[in-house]
Amino acid sequence: MTTTSTASVTPLRVPVASVQGTLALDLGPRHEPPDVPDPSLRRAVADVVPIDADHRGRLEQWVHRYVQATVEIVGGDRPVSQLLRWTSGPVYADLHRRAVLVGRAGGHQPGARRVQPVRPQVVSVHACFVSPTVAEANARIRYGARSRALALRFEKRGDRWLCTAMEFA
Repeated sequence: MTTTSTASVTPLRVPVASVQGTLALDLGPRHEPPDVPDPSLRRAVADVVPIDADHRGRLEQWVHRYVQATVEIVGGDRPVSQLLRWTSGPVYADLHRRAVLVGRAGGHQPGARRVQPVRPQVVSVHACFVSPTVAEANARIRYGARSRALALRFEKRGDRWLCTAMEFA
């Protein structure tokens, strides 16, 4: 003899947590500026000078070409000497070191010929003037389906811009 139960089971409703195993972030808007412990640092934190949009646009176009050459140098497609005129000594040495390391890993001589299977593309460049003679820029570079970022600092020396700092991310 078989007995069947006709009692229905109602699912237990459990509220879904707003944080489902991820990092909890407070995404509410902030209405106060961030705390700066020393009042003398307040000016240095956000000291950016307004620059004519045309001037900024010309610099961003030049930085775009500079960054394209940079990623081709690091990838081994160009010789590092092509950026000697626009690069400070420490940045030039770092570019050369990176090109040599990539060349050693890939088994090729840096700057001798085109070696990258996918040509890196500079997707965007944004510049900000810290002073009329100092600009900082960031760029997004796409390598196929992947992206990398590059931060740069340029200082005006005479009639040209000189890259004095570069950081890959």
